[in-house]
Amino acid sequence: MKLPNHIAIILDGNGRWAKNKGMPRSYGHIIGCDNLEKMCNIICEIGVRYLTVYAFSTENWKRSKEEIKILMNLFRKYLKRCEKSVKKNQMRVKIIGDPERLEPDIQRSICKLEDMSKDYDKMFFRIALNYGGRDEILRAVTRLVKDARQGKLPQGKISEEMLDSYLDTPGIPDPDLLIRTSGEQRLSNFMLWQLAYTEFYFTDVPWPAFDKKELDKAIEQYNERDRRYGDVKEEKSKEGGACL
Repeated sequence: MKLPNHIAIILDGNGRWAKNKGMPRSYGHIIGCDNLEKMCNIICEIGVRYLTVYAFSTENWKRSKEEIKILMNLFRKYLKRCEKSVKKNQMRVKIIGDPERLEPDIQRSICKLEDMSKDYDKMFFRIALNYGGRDEILRAVTRLVKDARQGKLPQGKISEEMLDSYLDTPGIPDPDLLIRTSGEQRLSNFMLWQLAYTEFYFTDVPWPAFDKKELDKAIEQYNERDRRYGDVKEEKSKEGGACL
């Protein structure tokens, strides 16, 4: 069976999973966070090189202040716990998205985690925090235009490769497989540029209940797809690990 080189996951259904068990939404987020750590280890063990997960979108700020506070505290704890997984799996971590709206202590934890993992290359793990696909493209275009006006870019037509280098994911391959849990069948503003030729897999299983058995199902279905397509960004070079 051929493994996807890069798997992207929209971690959906924590709150609904908890509600179905008569528990508060916060309980679902806690278990979902635990499951992310578990699945990250499994995905690394089976040999997938790249994993990107959608943890908190730019639209998630519309949730209640109480739920946002709970999520931010979970991110604080997870970023610290992630240090053990980083060492165990020789995993390089990078946060994608706009960190400026996050609290300073979270930004410091992000920088610490990225720095301590910058030399690892067994697996490349991306966590999308305060991320939106449209926002990413707007930020990329803004930087590109600024550099063009300052004469930092070669004159002539702007290429896909040039714009791609200004996105949050330079130097890494586009996802081969996108998994979205909990039944929704939409992208929800996730990696709009990078998912152009990705295979999609939707499952009704909520994220806290997603396990290796469910992952195997997704990979099996991926193997049944005909992967003949046009140009897709492939791995170009090992990415650096500079702080945000």
